[in-house]
Amino acid sequence: MDESRTGAQPPAARAQGQRHHHGHPEDEHIDDALLHHSATLVGVDVDPALLAGLSPRLYNSDLAPTKRAGRRWGSYNIFALWANDVHSLGNYAFAIGLFAIGLGVWQILLAFLVAAFLLFALLSLSGFMGEKTGVPFPVMSRMAFGIHGAQISAIIRGGVAIVWFGIQTYLASVVARVLLIALWPSLKTLDTNSILGLSTLGWLAFVALWAIQVVIVSYGMDLIRKYEAFSGPIILVTMLALAIWILSEADWSIAWSTSHSLTGGAMWRQIFAGGALWVSIYATFVLNFCDFTRAAKSRSAITRGNLGGIPVNMLFFAAIVVVLAGGQYRINGRIITSPADIVQSVPNTALLVLASLALIILTVAVNLMANFVAPIYMLANLFPRFLNFRRAGWVSAVIGLLLLPWNLYNSPVVIEYFLGGLGALLGPLFGVIMADYWVIRRAQVNVPDLYREEATADYHYRNGFHHQAIMALVPAAAIAIVLALVPVFHEVSPFSWFFGAALGAIFYLLLVRARTLPIRDVSGEPIAVPSVH
Repeated sequence: MDESRTGAQPPAARAQGQRHHHGHPEDEHIDDALLHHSATLVGVDVDPALLAGLSPRLYNSDLAPTKRAGRRWGSYNIFALWANDVHSLGNYAFAIGLFAIGLGVWQILLAFLVAAFLLFALLSLSGFMGEKTGVPFPVMSRMAFGIHGAQISAIIRGGVAIVWFGIQTYLASVVARVLLIALWPSLKTLDTNSILGLSTLGWLAFVALWAIQVVIVSYGMDLIRKYEAFSGPIILVTMLALAIWILSEADWSIAWSTSHSLTGGAMWRQIFAGGALWVSIYATFVLNFCDFTRAAKSRSAITRGNLGGIPVNMLFFAAIVVVLAGGQYRINGRIITSPADIVQSVPNTALLVLASLALIILTVAVNLMANFVAPIYMLANLFPRFLNFRRAGWVSAVIGLLLLPWNLYNSPVVIEYFLGGLGALLGPLFGVIMADYWVIRRAQVNVPDLYREEATADYHYRNGFHHQAIMALVPAAAIAIVLALVPVFHEVSPFSWFFGAALGAIFYLLLVRARTLPIRDVSGEPIAVPSVH
């Protein structure tokens, strides 16, 4: 750490001083361009003089830090975010799978308890970064990887999200098809053909849900925040009602395990493997949680929201899982794969419609926050002069549609190797970024320099790339991918995210510990924009 570079001036004065570094011709060209286009880049009332030295290739109104005054995400908003995301159809399928492979009620609850506290710690570390700086994930990555090297982490995170955006929209459309056929049985004739792998009714349901999400995103993060706040209680009440209904059908008792319950060492391995895999499911979120907490009112709001939304909410989720799975198993010995299986068996049409609508609302909510926001910021970061939040949303949505995601979802090879391989990269990314921010920099950030291309800027490194971060990422990612995908490592594959994160952090610390990095804490308030998120 270079303590001599830690200035004591007020943030505004330091920002003013940074505008006069060296005066290279190319810097003057960048300054002139940014000043000329400041109105279109920022779109808000920011003093153009404060933008001098910032690059239009790195800064626009969506990538800029958010002002502290006027931030809107409180503890309830963060709780609602988790209330939606934890109860996704994919998560239920995974958790019910634990029951199917032989874990009983208390083992499933223990697995989720372990995962909940791990996630609480990881998401707090990630979330505090966003609250302090007010910047989205692609900009946050510039600290560790450099102003241009950060594209690597943003593309990995955004690429995974675009694929899952399409898949989750498809899963919601499957529920919508059940709903439509229940209301109008004659529509079943439209569900028997195949056009590029999807029936006519499937296409209508998919495109309708796709369009709804695009419209919501077009109005920005604030509408997403309001949608999450609206849908959270609906999901909790619906899942509780479904659990009570299945309990009544099972004479108010459940099967505590299947007939082939695991015991001994195999049981304990599966408990911890289940907890580890649950953390891996959220590997995307622990990376870009700052996309949401950049609008958080305070650290305490993040802590309270995470506490209610993760440990408390996840144990509620686990209880719902064991009631649904154990209740259905007691009724007829059948192991369900998703709450949608139970919804389809509801004999009352009105209840089936309400439950289906709730599942659709839920899946859209999960998709918006987990799989839509990240690629939007990725694309805005790649093309800041051409794409704002709305345009980037349209581009990512169109890509998600053109991928024909139902074909990807129905291919085990694609799911396991492509998405599994990309997912294995997320652990090393997290390890490098956390080691850089919390260990090397000790939460000190020069926010204005995250938007500067001058060779003297703190995060320019060498041609905009921090080679030590990339050198730490590559071997850690290679090892994580091998552990995740090579069959001989099947026993440890559930823990590949943790191995990757630990190795990424260790390699990074070994490479940079003897290296003097410019470390100073400079506020981004002078160049911040009002929070509309």
